[in-house]
Amino acid sequence: MFGGGGGRDGGTLGRLTHLMMPLPSQLDPLPAVGGGGGEQWSRQETGDFIAIRAELERDFTSAKRNKTLWEVVAFKMKERGHTRTPQQCKCKWKNLVNSYKGKETSDADNGRQCPFFEELHAVFTEREKNMQRLLLESEAGSARAMKRGRGKRISGDKSSDELSGEGDEDENESDEEKITRSGNLRKRKAEKEKRLQTSATEKHLRQANMGSLDSTSGSSLCTIQEMLRHFLQQQQIIDLQWRELMEKHAHQRQLFEQEWRQSMEKLEKEKLTIEQAWRERDEQRRVREESRAEKRDALLTTLLNKVLRESHNI
Repeated sequence: MFGGGGGRDGGTLGRLTHLMMPLPSQLDPLPAVGGGGGEQWSRQETGDFIAIRAELERDFTSAKRNKTLWEVVAFKMKERGHTRTPQQCKCKWKNLVNSYKGKETSDADNGRQCPFFEELHAVFTEREKNMQRLLLESEAGSARAMKRGRGKRISGDKSSDELSGEGDEDENESDEEKITRSGNLRKRKAEKEKRLQTSATEKHLRQANMGSLDSTSGSSLCTIQEMLRHFLQQQQIIDLQWRELMEKHAHQRQLFEQEWRQSMEKLEKEKLTIEQAWRERDEQRRVREESRAEKRDALLTTLLNKVLRESHNI
């Protein structure tokens, strides 16, 4: 992913190899309990899982493929007495991230009451620091490559100047020395000319190589910066989409609660109306019964009076 990152990839690979070394011989394969759910995660198990994931955050940031890292997480979970598959760990982390982002975007005060908000916030803070560190390392590596190229060009120029200086000294020699050593001088001049031609050729080749190296380093740096810029833009877009989604869900929840309250108020009104009608019917029934009782009493009284009068007449 990053230019000059062979050392980091090698260090990450060695670390993963060290972490995974006991897997083939000391552990049985983890049971496949289900794609992402399985049994309910306890609070202790979730806390251990977040701690293990935080320890490997730097590896997750620099690695291109995370399958092996999730196997390491499952292995460390089993060391702590929790049996989980890599897929379950991956799905659990995705759910925790969704919960963290939802709490963070919907309501900051309620979000910080989430049981694992601080732990997840520390993990994402560490991720941001790792991204900044990788960017600085890539820029420093490109700068060192350009500096080495300039140093090689300067050393080549010095060697050619020294050779030309020796030629000037030979030309300034006295006539007597030229006569006595005329044969040797011609050979030396021929050798010097040959060396000068060779050094000039090498200089041109070095300049061409350094030019290609500078262009390659510059293009590599531009590519890395463009990739990081694109990654940050995508991250911002994802965060914005999450915020919009959470706001939409909050709005829908408010509408649902408002409709629920209205329906409850309507039911309460209907209940009061039914009770009022029932009381009115009960009151009417009681009045009818009282009227019927009064009429019955009056009729009985009339009959008794009639019977008494007839008895007196007899």
